[in-house]
Amino acid sequence: MQQYDLIVIGSGPAGRRAAIQAAKLEKTVLVIERGGHVGGVSVHTGTIPSKTLRETVLNLTGWRERGFYGRSYRVKQQISAEDLRRRLLITLDHEVDVLEHQFNRNRVQQLRGMAKFRDANTLEVTKDDGEVVHVRGTSILLAVGTRPYRPAHIDFDGQTILDSDDILHIKDVPRSMIVIGAGVIGIEYATIFSALDTVVTVVEPRDGMLDFIDKEIVEDFTYQLRDRNMKLIFGQTAEKVEKDEGGKVRVTLKSGRVLGAEMVLFAAGRVGATDTLNLEACGLVADSRGRLKVNPETFQTDVPNIYAAGDVVGFPSLASTSMEQGRIAARHAVRAPAQDPPQYFPYGIYAVPEISTCGLTEEEVRQRGIPYECGIAHFRETSRGHIMGLESGMLKMIFSLKTRRLLGVHIVGEGATELVHIGQAVLNLKGTVEYFVENTFNYPTLAEAYKIAGLDAWNRMGELPAKKASA
Repeated sequence: MQQYDLIVIGSGPAGRRAAIQAAKLEKTVLVIERGGHVGGVSVHTGTIPSKTLRETVLNLTGWRERGFYGRSYRVKQQISAEDLRRRLLITLDHEVDVLEHQFNRNRVQQLRGMAKFRDANTLEVTKDDGEVVHVRGTSILLAVGTRPYRPAHIDFDGQTILDSDDILHIKDVPRSMIVIGAGVIGIEYATIFSALDTVVTVVEPRDGMLDFIDKEIVEDFTYQLRDRNMKLIFGQTAEKVEKDEGGKVRVTLKSGRVLGAEMVLFAAGRVGATDTLNLEACGLVADSRGRLKVNPETFQTDVPNIYAAGDVVGFPSLASTSMEQGRIAARHAVRAPAQDPPQYFPYGIYAVPEISTCGLTEEEVRQRGIPYECGIAHFRETSRGHIMGLESGMLKMIFSLKTRRLLGVHIVGEGATELVHIGQAVLNLKGTVEYFVENTFNYPTLAEAYKIAGLDAWNRMGELPAKKASA
């Protein structure tokens, strides 16, 4: 039975980063992947496919130029599902090739098959050809990710009633769609199809959406969606989803209201892919959604030599944070020193328009009782915004009145997920409002919005000397 310093189950963002980190520390590493190719959910059904689909839609529809040429402007008049899929396949092939090269270059061994525990150090792997092998690891990292939650009362058929995995394989672009769930995944796909001029209705049982995002940003985002005729129904639960004789799908809400559309996307949550691991054999227990509890500093489970990282441990379930979790877990697992991650990390929502945020929201600042001031810049105030034809988009920064330090940056609009990193750097380096007022930004750029928002806050705060006390 082969022995390894670290065995990683899953080759998504957390798994691959952990494997390469351990290999660079000259440890023996094995990655077990049950999919046909490396990359996990992130590459094949999640992060990369959805973002590629988004970019394809924005390019083919001419969405970014509609501010100049009107809402009827399109680069390609008739956009088919095959048009959307073509770019996706090219991107996925490239991603897999890069990952395979990284594993080979770092001498990470791979094994294709389904793994399950025999004990805390031993795994039984059923390979694709049916052969069963056993491997042992001094440490084991579970980076198995998640899969879409499928409630029993919904009859998924992969054609008209779909989950977020099925949506990548549709045969036709629907003229109308109902999205159940206004979380990140639901909102991303809802806005992408809305950009294709699909009539979209979103149903969400909560009274709002994206409650971890600054409320003012969500309000601006919501206005933009309703302005382009997306219907947002909050505080309503979908009780029944069924197809009628004409092939359309009917969604019955708890209130008795009935909605109809050509397609329904159910995107109300995901579950950890832990049910096939035989966790009982190693002493672990997953929660009701298949997720594992870990030490947030080391990503160690209740079994000392077993670690978990990525979406399987829950929020924030980002590819970026999963990579860092995997790296930290691997270093701890092979007894290498690991620095604590930075206090603030960016959160990106690849909707149309994008949302990105880093640091405290205004609601969190108020809850902590910190005296504060905000600065806001609208993209239309920048010359680059005019050049790009942007009619919407805003950047908001929150500063402590006591220390003048930046506490949070929140952006909605074109390029938000790129722009946020300037604010992230200032946050983690404990910069103040003076950084934005005194520094020069390239002109014309959307990044100039930082200076405009900084000046807006500075004018409201007054020219007071910065204090050294902590916020």
